[in-house]
Amino acid sequence: MRLKQLFVLITSLVLVLSASSVYADQKKTIVVPTDSDTKPFTYKENGKFKGYDIDVVKAIFKDSKRYKVTFKTVSFSSILTGVDAGRYQLAANDFNYNEERAEKYLFSEPISKSNYAIAAKKGTSFDSLEAVSGKSVEVYSGSNYAQILENWNEKHSDKKPIAIRYVANTVTLPQRLQNIENGKVDFLIYDAISLKTVIADQGLSLDVTDVEDKLGTYKDGLEYLLLPKDEEGETLQTYVNKRIKTLQENGTLSKLSQKHFGGDFSTTSDKQ
Repeated sequence: MRLKQLFVLITSLVLVLSASSVYADQKKTIVVPTDSDTKPFTYKENGKFKGYDIDVVKAIFKDSKRYKVTFKTVSFSSILTGVDAGRYQLAANDFNYNEERAEKYLFSEPISKSNYAIAAKKGTSFDSLEAVSGKSVEVYSGSNYAQILENWNEKHSDKKPIAIRYVANTVTLPQRLQNIENGKVDFLIYDAISLKTVIADQGLSLDVTDVEDKLGTYKDGLEYLLLPKDEEGETLQTYVNKRIKTLQENGTLSKLSQKHFGGDFSTTSDKQ
């Protein structure tokens, strides 16, 4: 009798473990591309993915019964083209909102809020785009910052244009900041959090000044995760937004912001 009971117990355990294994295999893998070069949002340390965006995505999918997540390092220009091609399901790389992106991609609820700032040589303070009229800058083609500068030049044809130099995505943020210190370019516009973090890490002699201009819309400075604009993207967006709301309410986003930014840059809404 005992032998029979033991047999039934072992058989039941095997079935449970097998079912768990099958269930795990049925989870949909969410591939998240990142350039791993936008510290403190996303970077690599000793071969491991680090940063605010990385930790937020991990928290979103923690204990999920439907999804499992994996990260992949790609060039910045390959992130959204990979989303277009269906290779990636969720993009995380300190993405801001703009109308051009909104036509092609779905946006999550915002996960942080920073502000635009300009880095320049020590003792130099540029607090507006008009102040950098005629000055040189390096940007990635297609980036939010490139669009801001291009729009300013177009709207202010009566002034000296900002000299926009498009650089390859392999030219890192630290390298572009080093080019300011070396006198190769005059300034760099970026989010204040990243500029201050990298300048401190690299020991560069540069000043960072907040931009006083209102650039774009009320969504300026907000950071989002991007998803493909299709049925699967909409389903994932619903899940992601629900989890972001939970992380906002339980204080997780605030804690992660304190950890990576040294302050609370989390946000609760992108509504006016």
